[in-house]
Amino acid sequence: MKKLTLSLLAVSLLSACSQTSQLNHNASLIIKNGQVLTMNDNKDIIEQGVVVVKGDQIIAIGTKALLKQYSASKVIDAEDGIVMPGMINTHNHLPMIAFRGLGEEGIANRLFAYFFPLEKEKLSRDLIYQATRLGTLDLAQSGVTTYADMYYHMDEMAKATKEIGLRAVLGETVIKFPVVDAKEPHGGIEYAKQFIREYKNDPLITPAFAPHAVYTVAEDKLQEINTLSKQLDVPVLIHVSEFGNEAERIQDNTDKLSPVAWLNKIGVLNDRMVLAHSIHLTKEDIALVKQSGAGIAYNPMANAKGATGIAPAWEMYQQDIPMGLGTDGPMSSNQVDLWRTLSYAANMQRLKHDDRTIMIPEQVIELATIGGAKALHMDDEIGSLETGKKADIIIVETDSANMRPNYNPYATLVYQANPSNVDTTIVNGKVVMENRQMKTVNVKSINQEIDKIESDIQDFAKELAKDAIKSPSLMK
Repeated sequence: MKKLTLSLLAVSLLSACSQTSQLNHNASLIIKNGQVLTMNDNKDIIEQGVVVVKGDQIIAIGTKALLKQYSASKVIDAEDGIVMPGMINTHNHLPMIAFRGLGEEGIANRLFAYFFPLEKEKLSRDLIYQATRLGTLDLAQSGVTTYADMYYHMDEMAKATKEIGLRAVLGETVIKFPVVDAKEPHGGIEYAKQFIREYKNDPLITPAFAPHAVYTVAEDKLQEINTLSKQLDVPVLIHVSEFGNEAERIQDNTDKLSPVAWLNKIGVLNDRMVLAHSIHLTKEDIALVKQSGAGIAYNPMANAKGATGIAPAWEMYQQDIPMGLGTDGPMSSNQVDLWRTLSYAANMQRLKHDDRTIMIPEQVIELATIGGAKALHMDDEIGSLETGKKADIIIVETDSANMRPNYNPYATLVYQANPSNVDTTIVNGKVVMENRQMKTVNVKSINQEIDKIESDIQDFAKELAKDAIKSPSLMK
């Protein structure tokens, strides 16, 4: 009997030692005491929830019972805040944040008479790098953990993005006239090929092609990009149907097909594409998009500010077309965070359809998270809090006056929250911001560089506006 007792005691001690060893070595980060919005297929909400992270992945998610199974060197107490997937901005031109607030004099032909000339005169590698640092700082502070971008010198953007610690889909712009990083028309194709080779397997950067639009890129170049994107297995980002007269502006579109129908006709509309704006779509266009598997970047606030129209987002949502939210460039909506865009996403559709029951807050948060991941064809890795997915997580505090009461967390986020309510931002398992304090960069140094850029630009920009305001709209 004594031997049996000693044996049982030994087994018990071995088991306890094993559990202790497991508890001390099985996670790198634990978030506890949060209202966890998983954004999984069932939209599960876990009160007093726990998220367990090891390395760059979520390894467990559930109730506080998990605290008895896991330990970590770092534990974050969410203090009843909302724990949710990092938000995804599916369309941007981030370095244009250096020009934010310019060209607001009521310029009709803002893109060609103001944006493009301003870029031609002032863009440089250094400006793109410094402006991306500011832009990604803004994103991180507002809870956006992934963004998609179409611009120039994407290697500079990638470098700045990784310094802040965000995830990005970066598309090198291809356009039919010389630009800052390509002296020849459509020179962005060669630049993109080099950029893709450099960043193809990066943990944070997904390189892409970004033909500007159907009316600024030649047909054969769109087909070449399509072939390359298939060979290299990378996305293609493009503006489509942002303006109502794009069909007339497409060279050789003798049948005056819609932009979507034309892309389909020339054989480039497919599930590697992300279509930004997609405002002026017919039912037939929507059917083609659905059939192709292409993603949609819905930019309601920028489209309202630019008076370009209201996208048929509700119709596309009902048909389960992969769709996320975007802000467009910082000269289009003057912001890169998604918080005001959330309410625009719902309210513009309610006005369009004269129906206050559609696009409810839960659906809007879906667009900002897992919807954006699906639009970018990345939903196997990001967009929801689920075991095995990347640890891209934000904590939104609920103690501030504007966040109380919090009866419905989706409504609280869509109609009450603002960027300052984001307390913590985590990307790929790394804490980028905690307690509103950036952990990866010196904010003061970023601001000092932007001050220099502002001083250099402001006089030229004012003079340019005087000429640009005389230019008639291309939409007339």
